[in-house]
Amino acid sequence: MRFILFLFFTTSFLLNAQNNYPQDYFVNPLEVPLILSGTFAELRSNHFHSGLDIKTQQRTGLKVKASANGYVSRIKVSHYGYGKVLYITHPNGYTTVYAHLKKFAPDIEAYIKKHQYEKETYQIELFPSAEVLPIEQNSLIAYSGNSGGSGGPHLHYEIRDKEERPINPMLFGIDIKDSTNPIIKSIYVYPLDNNSFINKANKKQKLHLIPLKNGDYTIKNIEAYGNIGFGIETIDRQDMSANSNGVYNIQTFLNGRRNFELDFRKFSFNETKHINQLIDYAHYTTNKKRIQKLFKKNTPLSLYKSVIKDGYISIEDSTYSVYKIRVSDYKRNESWVTINIKGSKKSISEPQKSQTTPYYIKTNKDTNLKEGNVSVDLYKDTFYDDFYMNFEVKNDTLTLHKNVVAAKKKFKITYDVSSYTNEDKSKLCIARLIGYKKRPVYASTKREKNLLVTRTKALGTFTLATDTIKPTITPVNFKSKQWLSKYRYLKIKIEDDFSGVSKYRATVNGKWILMEYDYKTKTLTHDFNDGIITDTKNNLKVIVTDNVGNNSTFEALFYRK
Repeated sequence: MRFILFLFFTTSFLLNAQNNYPQDYFVNPLEVPLILSGTFAELRSNHFHSGLDIKTQQRTGLKVKASANGYVSRIKVSHYGYGKVLYITHPNGYTTVYAHLKKFAPDIEAYIKKHQYEKETYQIELFPSAEVLPIEQNSLIAYSGNSGGSGGPHLHYEIRDKEERPINPMLFGIDIKDSTNPIIKSIYVYPLDNNSFINKANKKQKLHLIPLKNGDYTIKNIEAYGNIGFGIETIDRQDMSANSNGVYNIQTFLNGRRNFELDFRKFSFNETKHINQLIDYAHYTTNKKRIQKLFKKNTPLSLYKSVIKDGYISIEDSTYSVYKIRVSDYKRNESWVTINIKGSKKSISEPQKSQTTPYYIKTNKDTNLKEGNVSVDLYKDTFYDDFYMNFEVKNDTLTLHKNVVAAKKKFKITYDVSSYTNEDKSKLCIARLIGYKKRPVYASTKREKNLLVTRTKALGTFTLATDTIKPTITPVNFKSKQWLSKYRYLKIKIEDDFSGVSKYRATVNGKWILMEYDYKTKTLTHDFNDGIITDTKNNLKVIVTDNVGNNSTFEALFYRK
């Protein structure tokens, strides 16, 4: 059976995986061997990873080269997300993206700093025309870093098409050494309605995974009846890397016929939000492990291929079925799981009783929930499925179900704070209560007269919180009245204990200076090489404001010549 399936897969793979992407156009953007800490389309929090994360030998400052001729079409600098990122558009219509950079090449750095000083802002986004910053293949464009939301030094590298859809760079001949089969960590089986049962239970079950000597896996035989589906927790590892990365392709076969496929070769950004419906979201929020469902339900993803009956498996009485899962990486290393299923009505037992509440949420309707001083607006198509929601307000604490139901889009929570004094309400914000100890975490809050509003995609428990503590501002590498003639950088640490830093402004002798903010180290840094500070005696003033509006001011005197 395995040999027949292998021949079938090989034939279909060759027919369906025609690679029409240019193979010798883009080159390695780094001068070190390509070793990955993250693969294309692997599962991340609330999104699919849109590129390759290339290791930079655990350091920053490696030269980043242009993968092909083109021009810089977009530059963005932000505190979060991609941090410092560069986009190069190429004559063949594709765009390469280089993110989490430390700094740009000198001509690009000068171009963006000019605009930062003109607009007096560190965070900026620019779209140069084709003649402003032309680029040749292998020319220096930047230095690798750890800016933005990066969890460690690396280069995030993407290739996008004309519609801004990210595509797996390996399809363009970006070669990564990989001789290791994917690893299957766990298999789950789901009853897909109240009349379906596995091993006499109408509930999700973790199956006993048995590794085989040839590297494949089997499962202890199961009995089932009705419509069932499977889920898989799987990772891949490339050579010279211990990172748990994403796989390239998952296919399933029922009695030799392919009935489901996930193909991670490209996607569009407007569909990446549906990752929480692809995975078992409740399992992830509870256990922090991502199970990919091998069946689909109300999930509009282009990653699905060759799906028959949405991947559902219908098991009838007195039947025997063989279900196989094939997981592969880009280099066609593969692992198989074989599951033998006996169809038996004897597996039927009492179905699980569904929990009901007075609040039944229908996906095709707008819903407003209101109690006391709190209201919740759930818009049409906020969720994927209809469900009974827990909704309760006690004092200022809102219980809005548990965060086990995936949302397509944000909903609105509104608190009426008109009963508070003006002084108190100015320091109020909405917080989400996290973890066993219900620790309050600031939720982005907007004020609309006597209303506080937050928009979120996460269910859970919310409350009003008070933030009366001002941010702190501390000099890092200097003291007031110090001579700094030999210093290259001026560094200041800014911290806020609850709502977080909202904005900051630094001036010297009344003139705005550029200070780069790294939220991970809570540090503001000014480069004296900007040439803005030319006086001998300098009065530094830094104002920092948190998200509730508390602000602090720091002033110091320093000298340079």
